[in-house]
This record gives sequence, C-alpha cells and structure tokens, in this order.
Amino acid sequence: MKLSQYAKRAGVSYKTAWRWWKQGQLDAYQMPTGTVIVREPTLPTPKTGRVALYARVSSADQKADLDRQMQRLRDYAAAKGYSVSKEVSEIASGLNDHRPKLSKLLTDPTIGTLIVEHRDRLTRFGYEYIRQLLETQGRHLEVLFPSETEQELVDDFVAVITSMAARIYGQRSSRQKAAKIRACVERVMQEGDA
Repeated sequence: MKLSQYAKRAGVSYKTAWRWWKQGQLDAYQMPTGTVIVREPTLPTPKTGRVALYARVSSADQKADLDRQMQRLRDYAAAKGYSVSKEVSEIASGLNDHRPKLSKLLTDPTIGTLIVEHRDRLTRFGYEYIRQLLETQGRHLEVLFPSETEQELVDDFVAVITSMAARIYGQRSSRQKAAKIRACVERVMQEGDA
C-alpha cells in the first residue's frame, strides 16, 4: 500500500509515517517514480501478554514534554499494530529507585511488552539488567530511539553529580553546582574533540 494509505490506517500523519520510513522503522521501499510502498504488515503481536507504554520526565515543569512523549509512544505502538492495554506516566528522577508506578509495571506478569522512548526514560543506570530480567521472564522491552549519544552520556554524568550534590548541599544549590559541572564537562569534551 502507499505510504499515505498506511498513515491513515495507522492513525498517524503522513509526515510521521515518512519520518518512520526514513528512520527504517517500516518495511517499505521506494519505487523509481518516488512513491513509497509499505509492504502489507502481518500484524505483529507482542511476545506474550499485554502491551504497556511508559513515559517519564524529571520534574513537574516538564509536564508538556511528558504528554508529547506519551503521544510518540502511542504513534509507535499504532504503527506496529499493537493494542495498548496500559499507559503509565511518571514524574520522577531517572536515578530514583523508588518509583511506584514503574515498580508496579515491572512486577505485573501480564505485561509482555514494555515500550519506552529512550533508555534513560526507564532508568539512568541498570537498563541492561532490567532488559535481561524481562527477557528471562519471556517478556520484551522495546525502545523507540535506542542509540546513546555523547550528549546523553554527559547528561547521565551530570545527573549523578546533581543527585549527589542534592544530598550534600540541598536541592536549590545542587542545580547551580550541576550547571557549573556540566559546563566544565562539556568544555573538556570539546577540547578532546579538537
């Protein structure tokens, strides 16, 4: 079917479907005329159980980002043909090990496939442990954008420093100290690239 037909069927805009094709997320090819043809999908089913979406942001002032993140997850699930049974949004630090909504989701054996946008939306550290544990239970973890960039590594480093500074100095001054540390780390990385 044409890409425009696929977009209508998946319930997404043509532009979103085009982006998915360009990113290699669709089983499609381009004809010499330029028309993009999407192969008829055999509706994929999750490995076992129900499909859940998980979105997270660090602070309440990022609520709009949380809504956009969840919409991207819905679009992805629709494009894959998944029937989503649970959507979980959470406002909490990725370093926080005590996130009740995530804990409930991870311990629910009826959830067979868990979909997140980026690895760090699930957790800043220990992602591979979570993925392996789910796999041993016959469950599956899908990440929309799995690659980790150099900037994300800097963000992880700053998140650890911010967390430690918050414990030592309190919340307000930890942000200021973290901003200074971020500037130093970015300057060192730029010097390393030169």
